[in-house]
Amino acid sequence: MSLLLASGSPRRRELLGLITRDFVVQISHVDEDAISAPDPARLALALAAAKARAVAADAPGQVVLGCDTVVDCGGQVFGKPRDEADAARMLRALSGREHRVHTGVCVCRDADCRAAVETTVVHFDPIGEEDLLRYIRTPEPYDKAGAYAIQGHAALWCRGIEGCYYNIMGLPVRRTAQLLREFLPL
Repeated sequence: MSLLLASGSPRRRELLGLITRDFVVQISHVDEDAISAPDPARLALALAAAKARAVAADAPGQVVLGCDTVVDCGGQVFGKPRDEADAARMLRALSGREHRVHTGVCVCRDADCRAAVETTVVHFDPIGEEDLLRYIRTPEPYDKAGAYAIQGHAALWCRGIEGCYYNIMGLPVRRTAQLLREFLPL
């Protein structure tokens, strides 16, 4: 039995490959704007569960992994930026301060689901305005929550982290493996 990954993220595919090579991508078509939650961590969890359940509904008997990552800056949710102005707004808010990255992970087989949320605290140094403007003119910020890739240029701004590094990239590898082991032999 193969695993279905309900995400088109190339980073999630790469990180899931650390756990297993036996998976197929099947993107969910969940309307993320229709999902809400009382706080950013529970929003990440609700989005992950919605994606996993949507794909599982069309794949009886298959194990499905759904994930979603949000950046939490003082309680404000930063998803993927819409444009340069939105990316600049997010990065200015993150500059010189601490924020949290929450990734919801949900594994389902039919109606049987297990879920968890992983949180990593990220500390950014101040981001110089010229550096910020150069960065938002590259493609890197636009398919990432919070408008940055920790494994890319944003590594220059990161003073430190508390928690799982891979979580910031969109898949907490250890926690995901724990959930998957409840459904699959790994």
